[in-house]
Amino acid sequence: MHQYLAHIGSFPIRSYSLIFVLAIALGVGVTLTLAKLQKKEELGNHLMNLLVPMMVGAIIGSRFWAVFFFDWEFYSKHPEEIIAIWHGGLSIQGGIVGAILVGIWYVRKHKLSFWELADLCTPGLILGQSIGRDANLMNGDAFGDPTGGNFGILYPEGTNARATFGDQPLWPAEVWEGQMDIIIFALLLILMRKQLKRGYLFLAYNILYNLGRFLLELLRGDSPRYLFHWTAAQWTSVTVILLSLAAGVYLHFRSPQLKDSAS
Repeated sequence: MHQYLAHIGSFPIRSYSLIFVLAIALGVGVTLTLAKLQKKEELGNHLMNLLVPMMVGAIIGSRFWAVFFFDWEFYSKHPEEIIAIWHGGLSIQGGIVGAILVGIWYVRKHKLSFWELADLCTPGLILGQSIGRDANLMNGDAFGDPTGGNFGILYPEGTNARATFGDQPLWPAEVWEGQMDIIIFALLLILMRKQLKRGYLFLAYNILYNLGRFLLELLRGDSPRYLFHWTAAQWTSVTVILLSLAAGVYLHFRSPQLKDSAS
């Protein structure tokens, strides 16, 4: 793994940043392709208008989550690091919340269906998350606890993982999460062939991802733990799962006849 791929003069080309750009590009590409296949090009056009505002919302939300929920003990002592996103520390869950809030503002302004747009973006979103975990691996963050054996990932000098646990093999938590995301991506594509109520694909993603994230957090070694020895990500996961289940019930009784097909 390499934190820096190359240098242009004294300017470093960070693998973290480059892979995140790739994740966004491929995620958007998948979404636009699905919009064309489903004959929803107008929604695809709205997505392009939303892209930059949602990216800004995602960065703010992901940093907010990382600073105030994941590692406030550190950032309260080093406030100059709060805006240093190039040092790592972006929460996927917070990023999704930030992007959703921007999306809600946009669809209300343009009188669009939030659920229809969310369903369209869901497969591309989870694909982007999977690729983003490769960025975490290259950067040496989002790492696991020590395995206690002679197996696991040995991170190089200069990474947060090495600074935290030294020369100990760690669980490949971020690698397994990336693989889990690919499985969820495939399941979502399969579900798209079914006639689902509008919003159900997005809710299925939220439940599947956060259930898997809750379990993988048991292996994480980079987050403080709170009540029940749960991390902030686990508390976020439980909250999102409960809200998704409640939203599913609401959609079922609010509009039982409203269905979308993936034709």
